[in-house]
Amino acid sequence: MTEINANGPDAADAAGPEESEALALYSRLKSKATGTPRVKLSRDARARKRNAEEHASEMPFSPGRDPKGLDDVLDNLSQQLGWKAPLAKSDLLADWAEIVGPDIAARTTPLGIDDATLTVACESTAWATQLRLMRTEVLTKVLQSHPESGVTAIRFQGPNAPSWKRGPKSIPGRGPRDTYG
Repeated sequence: MTEINANGPDAADAAGPEESEALALYSRLKSKATGTPRVKLSRDARARKRNAEEHASEMPFSPGRDPKGLDDVLDNLSQQLGWKAPLAKSDLLADWAEIVGPDIAARTTPLGIDDATLTVACESTAWATQLRLMRTEVLTKVLQSHPESGVTAIRFQGPNAPSWKRGPKSIPGRGPRDTYG
């Protein structure tokens, strides 16, 4: 029979001889100070106790068995399946108007997030240029509202202009110099 000590019934077996003596001394002093007798358990009793401790969370009315709300369950599920970042990215795209405000949102459209870079289409090159100058402010707002999205950069692009560089009637040269917007 082994004596129960402060670190559990098998701590004396796993510890070295000096540590087991220290644990035994601690156990004796604790029992004298508290007035509770030391209990010696058999191997079977130790196994039953260890088994009960392992399966304590499975017992009815035990701690950790309380019902949970649907939002907690979905949060845990999305965390386990690795959906946190994709869900945060889609939330960022859906909340774009709230993040940047109605004036900027009316003239921009978030296109998507690729390699931690948010791509935003602007209605004119002037808006794209102005937002490039405000990039740090917009990125700070994005990181404050959706830090789980993993966005580290923002790319503002102007409207798509037609290209005369390809096709059967293309000619070499600089082409037209208009901003298209």
